[in-house]
Order: sequence, then C-alpha cells, then structure tokens
Amino acid sequence: MTRAPQNLLAVRRLLLDHLDIDPDRYRDQDLEPAEVGIVGDPAHRGGYHCGSDRVVTQDYSVVESSRDSSSLTLDASALDVGSFRVSVGGRTHDLRSFSTWCVEQCAADSADSRDIREIIYSPDGKVVRRWDRLRRRTSGDNSHLWHTHFSFFRDSTKANRDQTPLFRRYLTAIGLIAPPAEEPTMEQTDQLAYRTDVPTRTVGQVLADLENLRNWLISPVGTTGLVSPPMDQSPLTLLLAMARGYPALVTQVRALADGDFSDEQAIIAGVLAGLSPEQIAEAIPPTIAQQVTDELARRLAA
Repeated sequence: MTRAPQNLLAVRRLLLDHLDIDPDRYRDQDLEPAEVGIVGDPAHRGGYHCGSDRVVTQDYSVVESSRDSSSLTLDASALDVGSFRVSVGGRTHDLRSFSTWCVEQCAADSADSRDIREIIYSPDGKVVRRWDRLRRRTSGDNSHLWHTHFSFFRDSTKANRDQTPLFRRYLTAIGLIAPPAEEPTMEQTDQLAYRTDVPTRTVGQVLADLENLRNWLISPVGTTGLVSPPMDQSPLTLLLAMARGYPALVTQVRALADGDFSDEQAIIAGVLAGLSPEQIAEAIPPTIAQQVTDELARRLAA
C-alpha cells in the first residue's frame, strides 16, 4: 500500500503549523489539513502521488529519470498544497505568491530545491503552468488553479532527505518564522589583534610563527617546508652553534681522559710557558725568592 514518507510528512506539519492560523476551526484563509496531501486517493494510479503498488506502465514518475527508476518504493513522492491567505507586516501572501516564489528558487537552482522534480501551479488563478526540472512538460489540469503540486525525485524520498529547508526559508522570508539568531561571536579588538609590539603583526600570525618554530626545532635538519633558520647572533643561533660543537668537545674531552698525565715536567713546562715573567715572579713566595735568585745567578755564571 502506498504510504506517506516521513520527510514529506515533516513538510506538511511545518506548513500547517504556520499557515493554519486557527487550527481549532475551519477558515477559508487558512491552510487546512485536508488541503495538504501526499498519498493519492484509492482511485489514483500513476504519478508521484503513488508508490510502487500503484504506478502504471511507462509511468513518467519512474521512467524519465534514473533518480526515480532506481529508487521506486511504496512511498509517494509528491505534496499538494491548497489555498491560504495570510498577512504579515502589512503584506499579504497566498498560494499564488508562495508557488511563484518556490518556482523562482527552483529555476535559480537553490541548494534546498534540487530534489524537486516539478511544480504544477497557477501564478494568477487563471492559467496553469508547470515548471519541470527535466524540461519535458509545461502544462497541468485545471485542478491546479486552486492547489499547487510538488513532485520530489524518488531517490530523495527513499533516502528520507530533509525537504523542510526550502519551505522554512519561505516562511522565514514572509515573516512567519523568526530568522535564526546570529551566534554570538567574540569581539576581537584592535588591541587583541595588533598589540604584538609589531603594528603589522597579529596574534594569529605570531601563534602561527610559534607553531612553525616548534616544527623546525623537532624536525631533522634540512626538512623542507619549514621556517628558515633564526637570524645571526640570536640566542637560538648561539644555542645551535653550541649544539653543533658538542660532538667535537666530547671527542677532545675523551682524548684528554685517555692521555698520560705522569710526565710532571712536561705539565709544569706547559703551565710556565703560558705565564709571563711578572706572573712567575708574583707566584714565588718571598721566603724562597733569594734562593731562586742565587740559583739563577749560579746557572748564568756557569
């Protein structure tokens, strides 16, 4: 048995919630529940109001698009909307202006209208027109003078794709639904954006530089795509120089550690070679200065 899919029932509920102004009584100007239909009556055969149990041979709602033929189920894939008349902010909106607005959105290929295959409607209550995304048909019967028919590609119905956005946008545009409140955003003052001691540098740019520097520090030397090395004589450059010299320093320390320190005369000679005569004289204690003088005189005389 042909059934009404959940995504089109949601559209029906949305329209009735906002266009059936007085749901407790029947009014000509309201959109009443009986005026919003999805499944065709029991005698209905063929077309988007029918599911797989009611389609006919070479049914246009199945064979003219792969979006339909590959997704035929028991679900109907159409919505009829009846007459209504509502005033908002001094402006009157009715089925004709609603239908024309929807056709304009489809013709403009708005993202929320791309599942609509066709709209059969009357822009003035006198002539019936048909907008067909597949450009195969241009007419409809006179029943569409007082109701508008929407066909949805069957793949969108099978996927239960949300069809309310287009209709919600219409209700918002005419003022029956308040536009969504803008999400609060954190104010980024000039002080936050530019107080980095460099007028042309923003906080975001500085943070990006820090991230680049971090990547440079932890990446192998010569890795492409990273920031260039720091400037000469910067603290980081000096640290890098120390790091580069570390292996040679280790080698020298190991060589000294492995050396022979038993040649005391060589050590003393090495120490004295690095001292000036004045420094040597200052290093001799006063008590043995005369002895050193006498010994030097004796050696010179010899």
